[in-house]
Amino acid sequence: MPMRRLTDWLVYFLIRVFICVVQSLSIETCAAVSRFLAFLACDIVRIRAAVVDDNLRQVYTDMPVQERRKLVRQMWEHLFLMVCEVAHTRRKVNESNYQDYVKFHNKELLVRYLLDPRPKVLVTGHFGNFEVAGYVLGLFGFPSFTIARALDNPFLDRFISRFRSSTGQFILPKDGCSQQVDAILRAGGTLSLLGDQHAGVNGCWVDFLGRPASCHKAVALFTLTTGAPQLVCYLRRLNEPMKFEVGVVDVADPLTWNTDLAGVKPLTQWYNERLAEVIHADPEQYWWVHRRWKGEPGKRRRRKRQKKVESRAA
Repeated sequence: MPMRRLTDWLVYFLIRVFICVVQSLSIETCAAVSRFLAFLACDIVRIRAAVVDDNLRQVYTDMPVQERRKLVRQMWEHLFLMVCEVAHTRRKVNESNYQDYVKFHNKELLVRYLLDPRPKVLVTGHFGNFEVAGYVLGLFGFPSFTIARALDNPFLDRFISRFRSSTGQFILPKDGCSQQVDAILRAGGTLSLLGDQHAGVNGCWVDFLGRPASCHKAVALFTLTTGAPQLVCYLRRLNEPMKFEVGVVDVADPLTWNTDLAGVKPLTQWYNERLAEVIHADPEQYWWVHRRWKGEPGKRRRRKRQKKVESRAA
């Protein structure tokens, strides 16, 4: 245990040094470095190349190889720049100058629901700079609660939690938080969730970007059991570093929606379609390194096993 703790501390120390270096550089220099690192990750080291290429081939079936390679490099540039933006955000963006960095899409709709006394469920994905999104909402006086697994490194976990909570984004443990979530929603609080997390074989299987994907049923159940409006939101980078757009794609409100959404599967399918719209608009800002599609729905797996049994019997 002491050796593990020492290793965690050394990793934490190195990351803090790295962040200090990033903060000492201009964001323009960070962007140039991110382009170089993207070249290394995509063309030299080829980090998770098989996963990324498979994801893109399955989603963009007609995309030429060279265009797909360009998209991979752009994705890596986005990811590296995302880290730099997180390091710069707390020092640069505040209540008096946020307009220099953040624009809004459907601002009136977003504010109206955030001021609604009912509980709210904000759904986004591994798209744009979702870490900055929680910071920005808290900056405007709208605290939110996010369910996330704690990092294995306790020093890093505390460091990232301090950034997230600095303006009012609070992290709930992934396991054993049901009572806290229930209390937050009963009090009219805001729950923000990543809706593109793999939920295993027993999740709710819907179409996401043209492929079957397993989703956590709780995302829909939070709305269905409490009447909380569900807002599909995003924070994407515009044409230059540290320039963001916060937007609402659509809202599923139990007071006004079509009753066709009043079920776990249709509501889950609905928010996945809204997330897909955002991703298709700026595909380079999605985490294609993320293993979103794993396994197959239970019925399909059983059919395959049955076919194997029948072929062996024949």
